[in-house]
Amino acid sequence: MAAPVANAEAAIALARQGDEMGADLLVFPELNITSYAIDDLHLQDVICDATEAGIAAIVTASTELKPVLLVGAALRRSGRLYNCAVVIARGRILGVVPKSYLPNYREYYEKRWFALGAGLAGLEIDVAGQTVPFGTDLIFAAEELPDFVFHAEICEDYWAPLPPSTKGALAGALVLCNLSASNITVGKARERALLCAAQSARAVAAYVYSASGPGESTTDLAWDGQGMIHELGEQIASTERFELTTEVVCADIDLERIRLERMRMGTFNDCAAANGDPETRFRRIGFQHRPDYADKGLLRKLRRFPFVPNTPSKLEEDCYEAFNIQVEGLRKRLESTGAKHIVIGVSGGLDSTHALIVAAKAMDRLGRPRTDILGFTMPGFATSEGTKSNAWALMNALGVTGAEIDIRPAAKTMLEGIGHPYAKGEPVYDVTFENVQAGLRTDYLFRLANQRQGFVLGTGDLSELALGWCTYGVGDQMSHYGVNAGVPKTLIQYLIRWTVQTGQFTGEAADVLTAILDTEISPELVPADADGRMQSTQDRIGPYELHDFFLHYTIRFGLKPSKIAFLAWHAWQDASAGQWPIGFPEDARNRYDLETIAKWLREFLFRFFQTSQFKRSALPNGPKVSAGGALSPRGDWRAPSDSVARAWIEELKANLP
Repeated sequence: MAAPVANAEAAIALARQGDEMGADLLVFPELNITSYAIDDLHLQDVICDATEAGIAAIVTASTELKPVLLVGAALRRSGRLYNCAVVIARGRILGVVPKSYLPNYREYYEKRWFALGAGLAGLEIDVAGQTVPFGTDLIFAAEELPDFVFHAEICEDYWAPLPPSTKGALAGALVLCNLSASNITVGKARERALLCAAQSARAVAAYVYSASGPGESTTDLAWDGQGMIHELGEQIASTERFELTTEVVCADIDLERIRLERMRMGTFNDCAAANGDPETRFRRIGFQHRPDYADKGLLRKLRRFPFVPNTPSKLEEDCYEAFNIQVEGLRKRLESTGAKHIVIGVSGGLDSTHALIVAAKAMDRLGRPRTDILGFTMPGFATSEGTKSNAWALMNALGVTGAEIDIRPAAKTMLEGIGHPYAKGEPVYDVTFENVQAGLRTDYLFRLANQRQGFVLGTGDLSELALGWCTYGVGDQMSHYGVNAGVPKTLIQYLIRWTVQTGQFTGEAADVLTAILDTEISPELVPADADGRMQSTQDRIGPYELHDFFLHYTIRFGLKPSKIAFLAWHAWQDASAGQWPIGFPEDARNRYDLETIAKWLREFLFRFFQTSQFKRSALPNGPKVSAGGALSPRGDWRAPSDSVARAWIEELKANLP
């Protein structure tokens, strides 16, 4: 306490630690050089002189350090004392930002010692032998890293109705920093986290918060040293509170992701314009910065299944919402159309299974009998006994009206009519052979819906739409309502498992659902090979768990393919590491090397950008489910049907090692 020189030495030690960790930016607590809780000692010239000496020592030490340092100090200017954030990089003080709002209520008496910083702009200050910019109109921008732009505010500032960091963000800052003292009381840690999360989400930014710890005086207050880093509303790092040892917590902030989010969010830029374009009122302080590109790997844990809920405390709520978005969408469509029946093809596979249980819950919500659901299993040339028996078992367990239509005679007639070699006994299993079956199934369903005064419930999912893995027009791409169109394959698998685990379906229905989850994903359009192996979708087009990862970062954030590959490699290189969804089976935990990831990413890029948009451009209605994005041409995704994938594939090729 009241020991600026010692505090500066501690700050230098932490700066060196951050340098070794490869940090680009270190944010210290409020008044960490002076100490916060020293009351009237702030007004002693001895302390003020020692503070400037401490800053000078930090500036000298920073000459050989990579990180930019944000330290807290009380500084004199024109007969006033200001509570400040001092920005230091490579032996240079870049600028000094005074605290805008001074708390002077309850336990706080800051106006007794400090002058208000709000509104100060265009000024300079002499500190530690340098004359530098001073004011609340400063943002700091690295000259060699265009996205490394940050703003500083101090403690109470972000409790204000309009935090200074809001204008800093509107002026272009992607990282918002808060040097805080903030004593701890019961429940206050939750409030701080709420404010950090809210500000990073509302300002479309990262928010870095650093509060004072046990080094402060406990005359009347206590301190917990809470530190947090949030990105777009999500906490990505935090300190151990009440920790007695000095702690540095680091996180990787994805500045490109933040910038791209602002680009696609027109409201952000409209707000900047409505507020007089704050960028024109801020001084942009440039500095040279060379990041540490040493192979330290990523610090942040990446979700392997970005569409799947992974926060234990929110798991039930997220799954409940996802499932009931589908149920409510279907319920409303039933109510609006007045249809007497839902007509659905039930294959015994994942998608039709999920659509069927959604339909069952929709009927329950309407107070209608499940027998109003007309389920049809339609075996073709390669339908296995296992999937057909699962389809029947599920329909019986759910109490829907089931029926079977063998499409093989009609398929043979059509193949004969078009002169296909299979009709002459030749084992030719080409795309025509496959699509004749897929098309007939859909044709039957539509005519059945005409006959039974119903509508066809689509079963195709978001992953299939992304890859174009559906038969266009007269196939499974078309329906009267696509209830699964906003749900990727990995989420469908998880939601089915969740309905069983939470008792949404019990008894025989739960047993059948579990059996279906364990079945190989296959369209079952081509007969088994000589070894009895059935057609495998994932052998043909790649693992859905990778494709869903690629899809999320492509449509939600618009990242470059090389970066998506980098993120996928970090997420999937170690199958034993954490971040598996709760309840995910041990025997299904795969790992992928970079070569495999690149192979399937090229497949994804070609299919997504070049060969399948025309199918998405003619999608039937269906509810958006995940914030990760959807592909409806009336909603999240608008793209030309005749685009090419060359630019994305070449970017991937050019930037992979």
